[in-house]
Amino acid sequence: MTNLDKKSIPSSHITSSFPIPDAAAYSHAKSVTPASPSPASLASAAYFSPRASPASSSATSFFRFHAGRFGAACFFLDVARAATARPCATRRRFSIMSGSMSNYHDDHLEEMEDDHDMDDPADYMVDEQYEREVRDSDSEDGDHDQLNDDKIPDTSSADARKGKDIQGIPWEKLSVTRERYRKVRLEKYKNYENVPNSGEAARKDCKATEKGEMYYEFRQNTRSVKSTILHFQLRNLVWATSKHDVYLMSHYTILHWSALSGVDTELMNVKGHVAPTEKHPGSLSEGFSQTQVSTMAVKDNLLVAGGFQGELICKHLDREGISFCCRTTYDDNAITNAVEIFNTSSGAVHFIASNNDSGVRDYDMERFQLCKHFQFEWPVNHTSLSPDRKLVVVVGDDPDVLLIDANSGKTLHYVKGHRDYSFASAWSPDGWTFATGNQDKTCRIWDMRNLSKSVHVLRGNLGAIRSIRFTSDGRFMSMAEPADFVHLYDVKSDYNKRQELDFFGEISGTSFSPDTDALFVGVWDRTYGSLLQFGRLYNQSYLDSLF
Repeated sequence: MTNLDKKSIPSSHITSSFPIPDAAAYSHAKSVTPASPSPASLASAAYFSPRASPASSSATSFFRFHAGRFGAACFFLDVARAATARPCATRRRFSIMSGSMSNYHDDHLEEMEDDHDMDDPADYMVDEQYEREVRDSDSEDGDHDQLNDDKIPDTSSADARKGKDIQGIPWEKLSVTRERYRKVRLEKYKNYENVPNSGEAARKDCKATEKGEMYYEFRQNTRSVKSTILHFQLRNLVWATSKHDVYLMSHYTILHWSALSGVDTELMNVKGHVAPTEKHPGSLSEGFSQTQVSTMAVKDNLLVAGGFQGELICKHLDREGISFCCRTTYDDNAITNAVEIFNTSSGAVHFIASNNDSGVRDYDMERFQLCKHFQFEWPVNHTSLSPDRKLVVVVGDDPDVLLIDANSGKTLHYVKGHRDYSFASAWSPDGWTFATGNQDKTCRIWDMRNLSKSVHVLRGNLGAIRSIRFTSDGRFMSMAEPADFVHLYDVKSDYNKRQELDFFGEISGTSFSPDTDALFVGVWDRTYGSLLQFGRLYNQSYLDSLF
């Protein structure tokens, strides 16, 4: 995966967990980046360097705030890089439509169509203080007070049935319709690829599916909970442990949100110093400061958060304090890309951490010890353990998918078909099939009984498939793109029928509740960021026999 390595950043540029460049850095950035669209003004900045290599040099990244007639319009991230061996390291310009659809009128829409690329936001990081400043600047315009964060209420299912937009976007007050804005998004969004043209090359492999089914209906949009992301390729930051309990990352804080009470509770704040309150061999008693959480997982009263520098922070939800802290590696390329919590055949609680240093590690949380460490030839972005605990699907910075022995780490199969790097995987509860998500815009379904080719190739609308989940009964599979779309497939129909969840904003994560009754989707957006909740619809035809 694309690495954001803070170790190589001069300390003078780090003012918080989000590094900000000084005037000299900004001056250098201006000298190596193309002029941004006008009118524009610098509002916030971030300074990063890629992992050092003989073919690479430092990179300068900074955000530009595009100031339209009515305040915040959109954000541009200009990334200037010298060429490296990695395909993604050449100079690129990214932009993100972030809380900005509310500010577009006809003239701004035309400008957006002409000038603005809606790219996957590489290296994009949110500054909490900057977000407050943007909201404040919006509220200064009296004509747009309704767009102020505090004045956009939650949306209920009753509101949606009356015709209200599920995200509370006041389309009737804007000069652009939802349909027009959706059309522009589909036309202008640029999928991030490590292998050029991989999405177009994979198009011919994809099957046609029937859209329009309804498996999960909208229940609630909660705007008091702001789900955020830190790395544009990692979208596993929302977890549901029941239909009433959701855990998510919100800026520097890991929150628990109750769907029953509507109350959110802070469980861990990593902005300052975090240290373990329990003593275990191998635990770093000094803890960590200003951890940048890149991924997380929650299951069986255990929360595990992974960081950009290989940090692992473990907390038992039924205990006070932090249980365990360790660092997987001191390698410069140490980002924790994914975590999976599972129970062994004996019932012990373990978790697997996938890292950018090409390692996969199995930790025993009963003894707080590293049990297994497997090393591969490329950074590992995600792993999934089979239901029988015997096999692991491994995906990463290579088009091939690996199927390995969970005990020995030996590669049993090289599964070929994808055309770019993969960032998502999931096993079906049937134990025979598994799914992988790739930057070639496809999700491939594989059958263990014949791995010579995928049995289905499913395509997204906008971009890479960043997250895949199966319901615990195996009936449905969710496939999340980087933004705007989550596709729900009916597995029983052989993946021929699907429901499409259509909204606006970057997707921080998706999670079915263990009982399959609820589906939660985290939406990151400066103005309309929220937590979307959907409820499963059940076939009630059996009631007909009672009447």
